[in-house]
Amino acid sequence: MLQQASLTGLVRMILIILLIYYGVKILSRLFGPLLLKYIAKKAEQKFGAQFGQFQQRPHEKNVKKEGEVTIDKMPNMKTSNKDVGEYVDYEEID
Repeated sequence: MLQQASLTGLVRMILIILLIYYGVKILSRLFGPLLLKYIAKKAEQKFGAQFGQFQQRPHEKNVKKEGEVTIDKMPNMKTSNKDVGEYVDYEEID
């Protein structure tokens, strides 16, 4: 058995949808800035902690005695490849 929607039920449903829409809109204007401040504060704390860890490592490495020498980069080792072939010197003829 199918039931038909009454006009009052339709109007009631539309009013409920509008009430929810405007309620969310008003609440977002009231609590939106507070929520954004909270999110920004948490992000700042997280990035600050990561930056602090990044800054502490170089200071620990830079504690050296005077005159101590450290090499951070290994020099490029040139390897000769003898399988390339024989070098032939040539002259250009005019």
